[in-house]
Amino acid sequence: MQGELVVEKVAQLAEPIALDFGFEIVDIEYRREGSSWFLRFFIDKPGGITLDDCADFSREIDPVIEAEGVISHAYRLEVSSPGLDRPLKKPADFVRFVGEPVKIRTHERLDPDGRGHERKTFSGLLVDADEAGFTLRFQDRKGGEGRFSYDQVAQANLDPQF
Repeated sequence: MQGELVVEKVAQLAEPIALDFGFEIVDIEYRREGSSWFLRFFIDKPGGITLDDCADFSREIDPVIEAEGVISHAYRLEVSSPGLDRPLKKPADFVRFVGEPVKIRTHERLDPDGRGHERKTFSGLLVDADEAGFTLRFQDRKGGEGRFSYDQVAQANLDPQF
């Protein structure tokens, strides 16, 4: 099974388990590193994830993946928190983290504040978010705000160094 299909199938299997624990699956990675394959889950919950949470989720999901035969070769299962620089993937993530500092990278160079300075990387305070997009208040000395649609974003993360 190709990597994207594995992630899709594993996500379907893992979502009910995560919900039972009160966890959110932030991201799933399936990739080869050197000669080994890794399946990584990044989970979160209000108040943060503990080591015991990761172990509990791992014990529940591992036999389910094995029983379904999703991955036919040896792999390493890793479960962890998304970290301080948690990725923002869905509109609900942006809504949840309004008021927090974020860093985004866009697919193309943009000038969202009309200052004549196109770039692909933006840092600032997430001041608004809805289903259509979000607004950042930039942290540079000129300040200003810019509105982005989700389809413009290649990558977005919380920015603990703000």
